Amino acid sequence: MERFHFTETDLQQMKALDISEAQVKAQIALFRKSSAFMHLQRPCILGDGVRRIDLAESQRYLELHEKAAQKGRFLKFVPASGAATRMFQSLLQIYHLPQYLEPQELHRNAKLGVAVACDFLKFVEGIYRFAFIEDLQEALAGDGLDLGALIESHRYRTILDYLLTDIGLNYGSLPKGLLKFHHHREGCRTAFEEHLEEAVHYLTCANGKCRLHFTASPEHEDGFRRLFEEIRPHYEKRHGVVYQVSFSHQPPSTNTIAADTRNRCFRDRFGRLVFRPGGHGALLANVNDLQGDLVYIKNVDNVVQERFLETIGLWKRVLGGCLVALEAAVHEHVRQLNDRLSPSSVEQAEAFTAGRLQAKFPEAYTTWSLEKRHAYMRQKLDRPIRVCGVVRNVGEPGGAPFWVEGRSGELSLQIVEKAQVDFSSPEQQEIWNLSTHFNPVDLVCSMRNYEGKPFALDRYVDHDAVFISKKSVEGRSLKALELPGLWNGAMAGWLTMAVEVPRITFNPVKTVFDLLKPEHQPPPD
Repeated sequence: MERFHFTETDLQQMKALDISEAQVKAQIALFRKSSAFMHLQRPCILGDGVRRIDLAESQRYLELHEKAAQKGRFLKFVPASGAATRMFQSLLQIYHLPQYLEPQELHRNAKLGVAVACDFLKFVEGIYRFAFIEDLQEALAGDGLDLGALIESHRYRTILDYLLTDIGLNYGSLPKGLLKFHHHREGCRTAFEEHLEEAVHYLTCANGKCRLHFTASPEHEDGFRRLFEEIRPHYEKRHGVVYQVSFSHQPPSTNTIAADTRNRCFRDRFGRLVFRPGGHGALLANVNDLQGDLVYIKNVDNVVQERFLETIGLWKRVLGGCLVALEAAVHEHVRQLNDRLSPSSVEQAEAFTAGRLQAKFPEAYTTWSLEKRHAYMRQKLDRPIRVCGVVRNVGEPGGAPFWVEGRSGELSLQIVEKAQVDFSSPEQQEIWNLSTHFNPVDLVCSMRNYEGKPFALDRYVDHDAVFISKKSVEGRSLKALELPGLWNGAMAGWLTMAVEVPRITFNPVKTVFDLLKPEHQPPPD
């Protein structure tokens, strides 16, 4: 392997990020490996990896959730640090192509099916249906401009100036959590506010506290805090709760080195190493630092209009109760295994693991001694647990539940992203295409052991489950390394259960046009 030669400046740059030389070398080694694809054995389907909860079961789970919630065991973790750049990608593209905004050129390109032109006309057509319309009109009026007149005179670039840049709303740079998503009778709500509204349906404990944690980029944390303090009295009075909201940043130490096309450290035109954000898998450190007990994880853009919250809250409580029941059973088996070495405790743990968790054992397992089986069952069960809500797959992108064969030949239930699959293999492609469900980042997690002590979550990461993508800087190609995804490789070693939930529980806002869907629009008068 080629030797590394780091300068004193390189080492100082690493030190400033709290990244070691050994980490950089290990990351470059990952670029040089052949792709570490998952080996799919079969998709998880109903009855084989995906559970459907009936009415009787759901009532029991609701009761278990209520008891745990009253004790204050639940909190919610919301990754909210990313900017809304992708949400406005097509508008940003056409904004930087001013010739496309000329009326004749715009309509000509739209007739030819040019995506950015079609998207912009769709945006103009629906502009008065967006929840941010009043803020946009107010920003324009502050400079003596009228939105209707601008549209009529085809001054489209001015409209985009006031929507996307700091001349006006700056929506092209703000995080999604601070954007106005929904119209309501009493006003418009940001995605951040919708999470506060939703949380009271499944987080509130006996003393009225409701705990949420948001990740935020350092430059936007003050914006979140100002908004929270402004709206807090209204929502606390409305629901009779006390919100406990905290924030954290994605640590710079989770940035990863970029590589050139020859798998060497990429350097910019000044000769400095280039580090990039490590993706949502980097947030495992934030989750770990919470030292939480039972933690819901949900993306910041997956929120709905108020009329759907009863259903959303119901299924959140069902998933939470399902986790409480599963955790109690797992902890009891671990307790028995730790108390004594006996055939009965091992056999009961084996039956539970094969039945309730639908897990498969190594091929030679039945030939092992009692002591070896006992040790295996202890380490198999004494780990974090997650219950993943999954919805029927109707073509949306996202990770899907599969039975995956590990390096030891053991099968486990994993949430797999498309980038983790070797599509050059007809067999793997066929298995992927047979998938019936996908995970919309709807998780509830148990993060403490049977003694109530927090797990060290980094012990359960599949460090080979990285994502490598192609990017460019200064017109030069580079390879970017994303850490194992938070709900993918970062949780590969967790005990996992997948539960089917209704489609209405998944309403992401990936582009601004998603806000025009019925789930994000007020009900018809």
